[in-house]
Amino acid sequence: MKVLVVEDNESVCSMIDMFFSKDGISGEFVHDGLKGYERFKSEKWDLLILDWMLPGIDGVTLCRKIRDEKYTVPIIMLTAKDSESDQVLGLEMGADDYVTKPFSPLALMARIKAVTRRYQSSTHNQVMVQNVIKTEHFHINKTTREVLLQGKEITNLTPKEFDLLYYFIQHPKQVFTREQLLESVWGYSFYGDERTVDVHIKRLRKKVETPSNPFFHTVWGVGYKFDE
Repeated sequence: MKVLVVEDNESVCSMIDMFFSKDGISGEFVHDGLKGYERFKSEKWDLLILDWMLPGIDGVTLCRKIRDEKYTVPIIMLTAKDSESDQVLGLEMGADDYVTKPFSPLALMARIKAVTRRYQSSTHNQVMVQNVIKTEHFHINKTTREVLLQGKEITNLTPKEFDLLYYFIQHPKQVFTREQLLESVWGYSFYGDERTVDVHIKRLRKKVETPSNPFFHTVWGVGYKFDE
């Protein structure tokens, strides 16, 4: 597993690198946002970790730039900003998760594994027919991570957006609480941080819905359901 870490605090980098070594992760560390972007573009990465405050270009802008260019690599933000608006902004820009400084290295490793677990599992050799779902509007392939909406490919989904869409399509009309979605799609507790689900639903709505075709329905006081 190859991870690019763009973080200007060398002490934080050293700590992360130590835990990467224990888990057999190949980590590369860049301390400048612009240089991090250039390094990101130079080869394929399994995960990107971005600090919020960086010289050259900040992590949020870098995250948005990567998503605007249709890259679907999982992204975790490191941030000293702990306000709700800042955390939601990071998710709005396309991050799959965030970790607030100061953080436990073990907690970071748990989030890395949770973010990448479902994405990596899709590359395993599986029976193709078991990973393709066709509905009235969607054709979604879990193995190749391709989504067709009325025959047109949707190419700008992040890994976690794909996972969430696939999960909903697997369970049409079933109502899920935010806690259930966090556990089933993210794979671990977000410690009550339910707005993560709201942000991802909002982004999916923008990418796959039209006024005449709403798919994600809010069930007030409960959560969400997917219904074509």
